[in-house]
Amino acid sequence: MNYTNGWHVIYVKSRWEKRVYESLKEISLEPFLPLTKTLRQWSDRKKVIFKPLIPSYVFVNLNSPKEFHKALSVDGACSFIRFGKEYAKVTDKEINNMKFLVEDQNIIDLETNYQIPKVGEVRKINYGSLQGLECEVLKVNNTNKIVVRIDSLQQNIIATVPANYIADVVELV
Repeated sequence: MNYTNGWHVIYVKSRWEKRVYESLKEISLEPFLPLTKTLRQWSDRKKVIFKPLIPSYVFVNLNSPKEFHKALSVDGACSFIRFGKEYAKVTDKEINNMKFLVEDQNIIDLETNYQIPKVGEVRKINYGSLQGLECEVLKVNNTNKIVVRIDSLQQNIIATVPANYIADVVELV
């Protein structure tokens, strides 16, 4: 096993994300579960619910091999995500980007996908908690969608942001 310190990704049982997150906190580990606010409608009512941004994934910041094994001992935790022989690691910057996305009240309709987005306009966000973030813009039904790539997870995060958040096109280096 090639354990290294940092943010790792635990694959959990379906719909167990919140329980695993709470259990990791109880055993003094540092978990992160990005939740997105969604309005659900039933025939008789509407309700705001919080659902995981990336279903079946809980992030945990580990500092020792002991913590690595301790995290898997939590009920509902299945395994660490791996790509080949390497454990998936997420950088602090990627964790902070996800935190900004889920905490900003002006960003709506967060969703994830595994597809690499089609070539589109590259922009820079110039306002709000995502200021300075470079992103790809998708124009869907006259709204501005940004795509934030989380390379270590091979994931994209898509959000709707106000048009005045986005600056002129910039080139990626």
